[in-house]
This record gives sequence, C-alpha cells and structure tokens, in this order.
Amino acid sequence: MKLKTVRVMVAAVALFAMNSFSSAEGELKLQLTIKDHKFEPAELKIPANKAVILTVKNLDATPEEFESKSLKIEKVIAGGSEATLNIRPLGIGTYKFVGEFNEKTAQGQIVVE
Repeated sequence: MKLKTVRVMVAAVALFAMNSFSSAEGELKLQLTIKDHKFEPAELKIPANKAVILTVKNLDATPEEFESKSLKIEKVIAGGSEATLNIRPLGIGTYKFVGEFNEKTAQGQIVVE
C-alpha cells in the first residue's frame, strides 16, 4: 500500500472517530409521544448548554404540529409517524411547546437546568 493511501485512510478513520465522539458526547437523545392529543411526558428536563435530538412519535391517527416560538421550531407530524427535531444548546429556563392543531390539550415544556 502506498504511503499516500495509508495517510488518507488514517485521516478518514480519525475524522470518523471525532464525529462519533462529538455526537455521542455533545447530544442528548430524548423521546416524546403524542397520544389522545396530549404530549407524554408533558415536561422534559435537560441540562443547560447541551444539544438535544428529540424524537416525537405521533400515536394518534391525525396529524399534529409541534410548535414552539421560544425554540423556533414548527414541524407537522403525520398521524402514525414520527419526526426528529434538533434542539440547539439552551440556556437555563423554561421553553414551552404546543400541538398547534390541539392547543387546549397538547401542551408541554422543556425545563433546562
């Protein structure tokens, strides 16, 4: 094997390892469900300054829109499907969200500590 090929392979492995490490260390994975037009759990607690990958599963037959003005997220999730939302690192505080199609019942919040 040529030296140039070996260097490229080592660089590729190093880059892969760095990306895997930063993803595992830098992001928290959480799950939220929508059932009977309600979020479960209605409150999520996360540490400050930590990126979050939030999977929202809609167990209802009808679509719902996950909306949060404070998080700057709007995402329609079809009935019986799921969506992945990337939440940036947040400062300490409470960030409310609603299911826009059923705002009276679909309410929740993320508490950052």
